[in-house]
Amino acid sequence: MTLDQETPWLDRQQQRSWRAYLVGTTLLMDRLDRELREQHHLSMAEYEILVRLSEAAGNRMRMAVLADSVSHSRSRVTHTVSRMEAAGLVARDACLTDGRGVEAVLTEHGHAVLAEAAPTHVAGVRRMLVDLVDEDDFEAVGRVFDTVADALVEGNPAMDIR
Repeated sequence: MTLDQETPWLDRQQQRSWRAYLVGTTLLMDRLDRELREQHHLSMAEYEILVRLSEAAGNRMRMAVLADSVSHSRSRVTHTVSRMEAAGLVARDACLTDGRGVEAVLTEHGHAVLAEAAPTHVAGVRRMLVDLVDEDDFEAVGRVFDTVADALVEGNPAMDIR
């Protein structure tokens, strides 16, 4: 394979770190998702929606804001919320502030399911990530991904993706 000499290729350590990130995050997210599905019949995406709604004022959020908060497309969140609504975990209601938009609202059943699933999820995050690494390293991961997320937020002029 001939490499383009103008491309700033990753060096050996950067490539190792990048691949470790890819494999590690894929395995971690798959395992966390599997535990939630097996023990609580919830996907990771459904769990995150329940968490966001539980933290929102009045346990409700506009669908567009909810989609942004979990970094999913609006259509993906709409489909997920539809499944969750059928299961009685959430309801949809007219927006309280203007009546035109639609909000997802956490139901009592959804709150109960979240309360039951949260210890499983937190134990998994601890067991498979937090407790495996030094506290300083874990804080560094947080700083790195705060920087990445800030740079990737839509409309950020600092990101030139041309």
